[in-house]
Amino acid sequence: MAQEKLLFFDTTLRDGEQSPGCSMTQHEKLAMAHALDDLGVDILEAGFAISSDGDFASIQAVAKEIRRPRIASLSRAKREDIERAAAALEHAERSRIHIFLASSDIHLEYKLRMSREEALAAAAESVTLARKYFDDIEFSPEDSTRTSIDFLCKIVQTAIEAGATTINMPDTVGYSVPNEYGAMFRIVRERVPGSDKVVFSSHCHNDLGLAVANSLAAIDGGARQVECTINGIGERAGNAALEEIAAALIVRADQYPVEHGLKAEQLYPASQQLAKVISFAPSPNKAIVGANAFAHEAGIHQHGVLSNPLTYEIMTPASVGVPTNRMVLGKHSGRHALRSRLHDLGYQLAASDLDAAYRAFTELADKKKAIYDQDLINLVAHHKRHEDLISTEPVGEAS
Repeated sequence: MAQEKLLFFDTTLRDGEQSPGCSMTQHEKLAMAHALDDLGVDILEAGFAISSDGDFASIQAVAKEIRRPRIASLSRAKREDIERAAAALEHAERSRIHIFLASSDIHLEYKLRMSREEALAAAAESVTLARKYFDDIEFSPEDSTRTSIDFLCKIVQTAIEAGATTINMPDTVGYSVPNEYGAMFRIVRERVPGSDKVVFSSHCHNDLGLAVANSLAAIDGGARQVECTINGIGERAGNAALEEIAAALIVRADQYPVEHGLKAEQLYPASQQLAKVISFAPSPNKAIVGANAFAHEAGIHQHGVLSNPLTYEIMTPASVGVPTNRMVLGKHSGRHALRSRLHDLGYQLAASDLDAAYRAFTELADKKKAIYDQDLINLVAHHKRHEDLISTEPVGEAS
C-alpha cells in the first residue's frame, strides 16, 4: 500500500494550556513553540486570539518567531473572533484560522440556543469570512461524536462548499470508542461531496482513556491529520498524547502505512521542555516519556534486557530521545541486574560472594523502596567485614 502523508497538528499551546495548572506566559509559550518546531510538527496551534490580550500577544510572538510550521489560532464562528485571529496571525509565514461550532443537539440547544439551520448558516458565513484573510481554513463541528450522522454530513458539506480546507471531527468529550470513531470518518468521507478535496482531522479527548486508540482508528478511517498534545495534557483527562501516536506509527508501521515529518528523537526533549514550563512531569508509568517507560525492576525482565533489549523493549530509548534504559534495583530484581550494577561500580565478585551480596541485597530491599549505589557499596564492604551477619538461607531469583 502506498504511503500517504500524515500531518501532526499540535495544540499543546492552546487546548493543552487550558488544563488546570498548565497556563503559560508568553516567554514560556515561545520556548515550547521552539521545542515543537524542533520536533517537526506540521501545524502549531498557538492559542485562542479572542480569549485575552495575553493570548493574542503570544500568538503574535509565535507567528513572528516560528517560521517553519503553519501557525493556527482558534476561533468561534463569529466575526469578531475571526478578525482577531487574522490580526494575531498577520506576520506568520503560513497561517490557519481554526473555526469551531457545536453540531450536537445537546450543545446547540443548551449551550448555543441555536437551531440546526442557524448552525449551518453560521458555519457557511464564518468559513466564507475567514477565507477572505487566508487560504487555509479548518472547520470543526464540535462534539462530532454525539452529532446525528446525517446532520454531521450536512454541516461538513456546508463548510467544504464555503471553502474549508481541513475538516476536523472532534471527540470533544471523549465519548467515542475506536471502531465507532473510525467508522464515522469512513461514512462522512463516502457521503459528503468534495471530501476528496480536503484533509480530515481527528481531535480526541481522553475521558475514557481512549484518545490515542481513537486517533489511530481515525487514521485507519482516512484521517490525515491528528490533533494532539505533548504529554497528553488538555481539558479534563487530557488530549491524545502526541508521543504515543508517533511511537505507535513507528513501531506498528505495518498497520499504519503513513509517513510523517516528526523527528522521533525529539519526543523526549519536547516532553521535558513541557515539564519544565508547567512545573510538573507526566506520571512515571506514562508511555514513551514517563520515568519508568524504559525502566526494569523484575529479575526476569532485567535478565532479558541485559541479554537482548528487544526481549522486553519494543523500541530503543534512543529512538524517542530517552538517554538510556534503567535497571532499577529493588526487591523484585535478580542476580543478573545486581552483578551488572556492581560491575559498573567497579566490583568483580566471585560466585559465592555474589550469592552473599544478593542475600544481603534482598534483605535490604525488603526494608526500603529505593536502593542506591552507596547502599550496594556498603553491602559489599559489610560482607567483607561481617560475613557472619548475612543470612545463610538461599534466596530465590525474582521473576
